[in-house]
Amino acid sequence: MNYQIEHGQALQNEGKWTAIFVCWLLGNGCLFSWNSMLTIEDYYGYLFPKYHPSRVLTLVYQPFALGTIAILAYHEARLNTRVRNLSGYILFFLSSLAVIILDLATSGKGGIGAFIGVCVISGIFGIADAHVQGGMVGDLSLMCPEFIQSFLAGVAASGALTSALRLSTKAAFDNSQDGLRHGALVFFAISAFFELLCVLLYAFVFPKLPIVKYYRAKAASQGSKTVSADLAAGGVRTLDNQGAEEDPKHLERLSNRQLFMQNIDYAVDIILIYVLTLSIFPGFLSEDTGAHSLGSWYALVLIAMYNVFDLIGRYIPVIEALKLKSRKGLTVATISRFLLIPAFYFTAKYGDQGWMILLTSFLGLTNGYLTVCIFTVAPEKYKGPEQNALGNLLVVCLLTGIFAGVVLDWLWLIGKGW
Repeated sequence: MNYQIEHGQALQNEGKWTAIFVCWLLGNGCLFSWNSMLTIEDYYGYLFPKYHPSRVLTLVYQPFALGTIAILAYHEARLNTRVRNLSGYILFFLSSLAVIILDLATSGKGGIGAFIGVCVISGIFGIADAHVQGGMVGDLSLMCPEFIQSFLAGVAASGALTSALRLSTKAAFDNSQDGLRHGALVFFAISAFFELLCVLLYAFVFPKLPIVKYYRAKAASQGSKTVSADLAAGGVRTLDNQGAEEDPKHLERLSNRQLFMQNIDYAVDIILIYVLTLSIFPGFLSEDTGAHSLGSWYALVLIAMYNVFDLIGRYIPVIEALKLKSRKGLTVATISRFLLIPAFYFTAKYGDQGWMILLTSFLGLTNGYLTVCIFTVAPEKYKGPEQNALGNLLVVCLLTGIFAGVVLDWLWLIGKGW
């Protein structure tokens, strides 16, 4: 049976809003655990004051994420997307539990041994991220644009939610003995529970939605093999490729190299967006913004404002009239963001906390907006297998930009005697 042909266009909108919501939750799960680790930087800063945890943990995370996604993207056409994504979410869940176990085992006393353990967990988060982010973006790229927009909004929402939870737990335990530690442990317990929810959603809910089965069947009819296991999980066992037998060119697809060269401007834009963002967030915001009236809350407020406006920026393209589709326009907007570097430098040196909060909000807003514009516009003209491959390639570029930004973030420490 050819699921797509038999059921036709009737399934293109059936279960769409449920799928959009599930995509949002799965996007949250993609970075919820990692954002949890970033957001408790006040606890790790207290526990490991000599090791620059907000910078070191990010620097450990990124090589594992980038190396893994490069390998997975290269073999993308032969991978089982279902196994890939489930493996990533399960790794997130187990690693979140490991953070709690490590802290309990060391009684929250810090030291080099505990810090190395946290670094190892950070590396595992990177491996999990490469599995999930590349797999999900590739998979959703062959569906309707609303799915990938919702997923990317969920990625940003994970930052906003973890910031809100962290502010809540900090306030709840602020006056208790050992409150900083207790708040962090509760925080990661919530994170572990949420990652388990994502495992269940992807395994048992998402593949059974009619609209999801429709798009995956369509991709399979165009030659995609990555969706087979998910189609089976959704109850679609066989597909008819008679069209391909009549026209062998039906299953031909552009190579990864061809896709990359045709979209090199999008690739460079994504790299530059995240080079800038990660050269400022979170390390500079955590350590280099000076002392202000908000005290120990200041860095948490800056991180929260970045995350909230990153989320807002990812919803702006939902309004079609506000969505930037011009390739030249996207490049100009991306390059213009580099004016934020001198702006942050002089604001940290001479400005007050209000200006810093405003700049941080703008950084997040533009990061989210440009990311969604590129990821939704780039795959439009390609067929299923090519959209999956292009989604993976763009995630490779995203993680490349993040890694470069994390390395450049250390330049802010020059001259500080670190």
